[in-house]
Amino acid sequence: QVQLVESGGGLVQAGRSLRLSCTASGRTVISYNMGWFRQAPGKEREFVAAITGSGITTYYADSVKGRFTISRDNAKNTVYLQMNSLKPEDTAVYYCARSLRWGGQREADFDSWGQGTQVTVSS
Repeated sequence: QVQLVESGGGLVQAGRSLRLSCTASGRTVISYNMGWFRQAPGKEREFVAAITGSGITTYYADSVKGRFTISRDNAKNTVYLQMNSLKPEDTAVYYCARSLRWGGQREADFDSWGQGTQVTVSS
C-alpha cells in the first residue's frame, strides 16, 4: 500500500503560478505511473495529468495542456504539478493518485488517493 500526501496549494491571483507536490510513503513509487486530478465545488473529480514511472512520458487534459507540467523526482519519491497562467476556473482541490491503467482518465483508472490540497485562483 502506498500513502500519498499533497502539498503546495494556496490562494493566488489569475496569471500566477503554483507548484504542487505529492510525496509518497509506505512504499516507493518509483515503478508506478502517477496522476493528478482535481475537483471543483459542485463538480465531479476530473483528470488533469499523468506521468510514467520513468518520467519520460506524460499526458494532459485539454483544459490544462500548455499551462501545466507534471514531473517527478524518484529519489525523493515525489511527483510535481507545475501550474502556470492560472485561471479562476482552475480553482479546485487537487489530488494525486497511482495509475492502474496507463492512458486512463477515469477515477477508476487510479487508486491510493491523497487527501488533496486546495488551490484557489482569484480574478
